[in-house]
Amino acid sequence: DVLHNIIIMNDNDIPPLENLKECVLQTSEPVAKRTHAAFYLRTINSKEAVEAICQAVSNKEDSALLRHELAYILGQMQNTAACPHLSAILCDEHDDVMVRHEAAESLGAIGDPSSTDVLKQFADHTAPEIRETCQLALDLIEWKQSQEAQGAAGAQSDLDLNPYQSVDPSPAESKDLSIEDLKERLMDESRALFSRYRAMFSLRNRGGEEAVLALAAGLKGNSALFRHEVAYVLGQVQHPAAAPALVEVLRDENENRMVRHEAAEALGAIGGADTEQVLKEFFDDKEEVVKESCEVALDTINYWKPEGASWKGLKEEGIVA
Repeated sequence: DVLHNIIIMNDNDIPPLENLKECVLQTSEPVAKRTHAAFYLRTINSKEAVEAICQAVSNKEDSALLRHELAYILGQMQNTAACPHLSAILCDEHDDVMVRHEAAESLGAIGDPSSTDVLKQFADHTAPEIRETCQLALDLIEWKQSQEAQGAAGAQSDLDLNPYQSVDPSPAESKDLSIEDLKERLMDESRALFSRYRAMFSLRNRGGEEAVLALAAGLKGNSALFRHEVAYVLGQVQHPAAAPALVEVLRDENENRMVRHEAAEALGAIGGADTEQVLKEFFDDKEEVVKESCEVALDTINYWKPEGASWKGLKEEGIVA
């Protein structure tokens, strides 16, 4: 989302689609550079852009991190043409769990009722990241259908409004709930994950240090999927109060790689000289996804700088004018 917002700010300089497609499909290019090209394609959001991302995400020999980002982007683009590709990834037991999780989440984000059968098929999967994501996606589709049936546009106005441009895996909660109430729901392991996610996104939407510290407490939750989503929303908020907790997650080599990946990218969104030094510590991490995430995160920090590394590289290749 941070990359997408940067690209929106520079949408007068969006490169030609063919250049972007070539960059995304070129496996020899740096993952950070290809990720930037993919987010440009998200901004274009045409039939051809969707097809390019579907082609790239289907390459199982490619970076799991990049394919995970591509699957996420397809969900954000809200185009049902992506559903067969996402379903195929979810169904492939030989594919990377992190990519399959993101494919399931994007099926929920797109919300096509025809996706419910494949999501139900994997809602009892042995891998908790896949199982929980499918359950969340089914809950989201059901919630959307109930809202449509009730004509509940007015009811949604009572929820904490999303100030970001993301399509989230759950709606927010009522704006009448206090931060203390939301934190209690967030941390209540007896609640359904969908309910806890609703509290999470309300806290994100509120922003501010109190809400951020409440969210950071969620990094100690039992579910790796839940912890990974907390790290993601902390990256959206970009509040420096979250940095110490995210650094702790990134440095924990026993933590799920998916959670460490999101912590790294969240730190890249927050930025700062201290953050840059921390990210550089993991350029040789044993987990490829973590290593690449730190590279992408540092590249995101540089993206904000005049003639930063990403802009220079993209210009040299003729992708950005």
